[in-house]
Amino acid sequence: MSRSYRHICEYEEEILRLKDEGNTLKEIGECLGFTHKQVHNFITRYNEKQRRITAGIAIKKKGRPPKDYQISKEDKVAQLRYIIDRKDAKIKALEMENELMRDFLSLTGRK
Repeated sequence: MSRSYRHICEYEEEILRLKDEGNTLKEIGECLGFTHKQVHNFITRYNEKQRRITAGIAIKKKGRPPKDYQISKEDKVAQLRYIIDRKDAKIKALEMENELMRDFLSLTGRK
């Protein structure tokens, strides 16, 4: 099935609709003119993007930004929120480790 070139992302709604209907990746590919591997890679990238969005990680485009690139406030806020959350998680992990070490030392009779 030949088709004029369109990026697979332009078929996003159709691919997701066909997948929700229960079609296999091969069937979706045959219907839209893509290979099984292309559909599989698209769905993998789409799922990863959705995981990042739900985790609050700012999604950045690849490559060097253009000269007139402006960072939006939402991107800055999302990035700072992610950094703060990671630091809070690291602090909690270190506090738990410190507490375990204190308990261990007290049980062994040291300090």
